[in-house]
Amino acid sequence: MIPNTMKAMVLTGHGGIEKLEYRDVETPRPGPGEVLVQVTATAKNNTDRKAREGLYPTKKGEMTSFQMGGKPTLTFPRIQGADIAGRVVAVGDGVDKVRVGQRGLLDFNIYADGRRDINLTPDYYGHGADGGYAEYVALPSDQFHHIPNPELSDAEVASMGMCSYQTAMHMLTSANVRAGERVLVTGASGGVGTALIQLCRIMGAIPYALSKQDKAQALLNLGAEAVLDRSDMGSFVERVKSETGGKPIDAVMDLVGGEMTDIFIDTMIFDMNARGTYPRLSIAGASGGNISEILWTRIYLYQVQIFGVSHGTREEAEQLMAWIRDGHLKPVLHGAFRLSDLHHAEAYFVNRGSNYLGKIVIVPDAQWDEHGQPFALETA
Repeated sequence: MIPNTMKAMVLTGHGGIEKLEYRDVETPRPGPGEVLVQVTATAKNNTDRKAREGLYPTKKGEMTSFQMGGKPTLTFPRIQGADIAGRVVAVGDGVDKVRVGQRGLLDFNIYADGRRDINLTPDYYGHGADGGYAEYVALPSDQFHHIPNPELSDAEVASMGMCSYQTAMHMLTSANVRAGERVLVTGASGGVGTALIQLCRIMGAIPYALSKQDKAQALLNLGAEAVLDRSDMGSFVERVKSETGGKPIDAVMDLVGGEMTDIFIDTMIFDMNARGTYPRLSIAGASGGNISEILWTRIYLYQVQIFGVSHGTREEAEQLMAWIRDGHLKPVLHGAFRLSDLHHAEAYFVNRGSNYLGKIVIVPDAQWDEHGQPFALETA
């Protein structure tokens, strides 16, 4: 029986973790074309924190986010959480009842229209509509994809959520990365970084990871060709040359930004005679700083192509879901926290130590014993 109320972590406004309140709210009901999902795990993304803190401005001085459609879509109160795994417990009008009981994973996008090949005004569940930091959520049936794989736990399914994997795939497809090309993956130990490494290998590209050396073996096991130590950027280009046999990087997947971006460009342009394609820079993050100082002459004289990447397309999401079902993509799960302990999870995420690799998932307290406890962090 579906209860009338449920537990949820509710974002009440922009600010710190004190703006996240654990409370009882009304249980949603599925509308036409929707399914009601009992949430079993939702992966945490840095996007949650940045949206809460108002760090997605599209103009200087703003404290808002995602206004590409012309107006703010993050309104309060809001339930965050984009990468949702769970079980269908009810369906709305027009949805086949065969869906009830299916385990699935959400394509997190709120699409402006039905186009499959483009997504010009990206928004997502947990931002423009309520997400998975709750016991139940109503979602579009066609975007909650059946993932039956018995070898994967629900927490592992959530860890492969589209917020990271679809962003990673769109970075690669935007830059037209092809088999055999050398790709520099920055921020390699995070969710998008580990997704990029796996997707490069699926596409036949060669990923070179930038990370701390204590994570090197795990990233090599995941598919990185080499792991470059980010603690020494003074000799970075020479170290890249050493790993590539003197050949330039074909494309950079930049999740860092700040002063690092100019150095990343150096890895692509030190020998233009050795290139067969234009240098390409895909940007989908700015963990190292939101402003980069770059000489425009370096961009246009070396013909560096720059791609700003936010969310991907329906086509890309469907391909990723197929790769998950086929076993081509592997979960990189760091651990789990209870939903009621989300404040602690936020602090852990911001201050994560050297052993951090992959994704944290948030599990509703009522689901904890089955879906969270096997992956509980000692600190949880």
